[in-house]
Amino acid sequence: MAEFIDSILKEHRIFYPSDEFSRKSYIKHMKEYSKIYKKSIENPEAFWADKANGLEWIKKWDIVLRNDMGFFKWFEGGYLNVSYNCLDRIVKAGKKDKIALIWEPESGEEKTYTYGQLLKEVCKFTNVLKKFGVKRGHIVEIYLPMIPELPIAMLACARIGAIHSVVFAGFSSDALKDRIQDSKAELLITADGSFRNGKIFPLKDNADAALKECPTIQKVVVVKRADNSIYMQEGRDFWWHDLMNKKNIADFCEPESMHAEESLFILYTSGTTGKPKGILHTQAGYLLFSYLTFKWVFDIKDNDIYFCTADIGWITGHSYIVYGPLSNGATVVMYEGSPTYPNPDRFWRIIEKYRVTIFYTAPTAIRALAKEGDSWPNNCNLKSLRLLGTVGEPINPEAWMWYYNAIGKGRCPIVDTWWQTETGGILITPLPGATPLKPGSATKPFFGIIADVLREDGSKANVNEGGYLVIRNAWPGMLRTIWNDPQRYKEAYFEKFGVYLTGDSARIDEDGYFWIMGRVDDVIKVAGHRIGSAEVESSLVSHKAVAEAAVVPFPHEIKGQAIYAFVVLKKGVKNNENLKEELRQHVANSVGPIAKPDKIQFADDLPKTRSGKIMRRILKAIAEGGKDYGNIATLADPGIVEVLVRSRVK
Repeated sequence: MAEFIDSILKEHRIFYPSDEFSRKSYIKHMKEYSKIYKKSIENPEAFWADKANGLEWIKKWDIVLRNDMGFFKWFEGGYLNVSYNCLDRIVKAGKKDKIALIWEPESGEEKTYTYGQLLKEVCKFTNVLKKFGVKRGHIVEIYLPMIPELPIAMLACARIGAIHSVVFAGFSSDALKDRIQDSKAELLITADGSFRNGKIFPLKDNADAALKECPTIQKVVVVKRADNSIYMQEGRDFWWHDLMNKKNIADFCEPESMHAEESLFILYTSGTTGKPKGILHTQAGYLLFSYLTFKWVFDIKDNDIYFCTADIGWITGHSYIVYGPLSNGATVVMYEGSPTYPNPDRFWRIIEKYRVTIFYTAPTAIRALAKEGDSWPNNCNLKSLRLLGTVGEPINPEAWMWYYNAIGKGRCPIVDTWWQTETGGILITPLPGATPLKPGSATKPFFGIIADVLREDGSKANVNEGGYLVIRNAWPGMLRTIWNDPQRYKEAYFEKFGVYLTGDSARIDEDGYFWIMGRVDDVIKVAGHRIGSAEVESSLVSHKAVAEAAVVPFPHEIKGQAIYAFVVLKKGVKNNENLKEELRQHVANSVGPIAKPDKIQFADDLPKTRSGKIMRRILKAIAEGGKDYGNIATLADPGIVEVLVRSRVK
């Protein structure tokens, strides 16, 4: 790997947790972190065995960790039930009447479930699944919006040992079809429709289109959510409410005793090309890792109200809306709609309404809401907040600062978390009561995690030298394989260096802090220099005129590749050629002259998925002047592509 650009975006600001926050935290200072971390990597098996005692086991394990020719096994010989640990165990601890789930719909009345009520609903649906013949090891596909039936269905599957595979409700019928065909699921759970910005998204119609090419699906359970007109195939399709209201459906179901390494769920990564990868997570290790990371990273207390804005169709929703919070007995806010419907203060209104104390969202959402100005959050009471978090991509330092000041009012630590679908839970993160924060840095590895940055030849990168981010050791929450493709698992993650290859580029600074630079694929090679796109984007966003930016490469006769920047300006800022030149010079000053964008295109918005991810492959195709943009149906606003094409800089 050629070296990354030597001149990097420097961040000198450091923010410390308050003495009061630290005093009440699980991990109170960096000396404590260092002591526990040292123990966790010197004797990881003893560390994880001790933490596993926080869960309730049917039978304890025989061996903590085994490496079976590159396939890792945790807590072999142990038996537990994930659903039991998330519900029955909490009820037994005296929290039957504590609120587990607060559901905030896009429009209409909210709904709450206590732990006792949620247990009954899960048991009833478990018994519905059993009536359909669903058994341990069977695969259930779930294609639902952010409604309570989604976590209920997941926990019901876990209760009887069925493997759930959740498909994001914003995905098209083709994406659903590909995932069903790969998993060979036998039952599908969907809804008539879902709401997004006041419009109905036709989930059941999409499912019907997919099922024409999915012969393994025998039965379909449909939740009535949007009350739109749909086709119900006799003998195949059944209404959720009809099944749940039958008199012979009991409200208790004995949980299955599940071996630690039996499959819990498959979650497909949505790669831009090729067959989607079915990431497999198993029972005990995944539950333990989501349980402990949630407890310590979010410093969860019994009276906290926790709000994660992710969709359960992604791993963040699995680990930090469902399994992590519920296994800790937490109260979770689950929101159905978008951050800007009906106004850009929707998140802030929810925080005010439920007195949310912990808020976890994506940098994309933060940048989009910052663009709307400070008046929206300033008109809401956000005093209940005590901790903020970010997830999904690197956060630009200036977006971090807005989040810290406008939302946290300068008193809430921010946990900038790095992890992946494959990791099951958070791997690099601040611990809010202990870690000094640098805006834009994921800071230090979590306990038991040995992270490193390597060059192309496998040697260790120097301080502040970009390279491949790797994890040198096994951890309980890691993926076990790719569904039906173990060879692809070994090739994708372990072949290059013999340790887990994340696919992200990063650097480690002089204080041992990790800075994620984006996907390795997002590195742009300009005249032999490898430049992390995240650092150029951070530089652009740090300019007072810029709300959002995305950079991609385009072919250049002399340099090989050059940088094309798409820039969204703050409200009221006029675009002109002078501002373009000012932005180029700003990047040259903060990153280096070689990182100056050759082309800058001003835009009103960027192509994003409904979950807020910027689709850089579409931007790359536009920058290159191509016409193959791939599937744009999953974009929040597909029309933005044509707008950007028309104003492309030539």
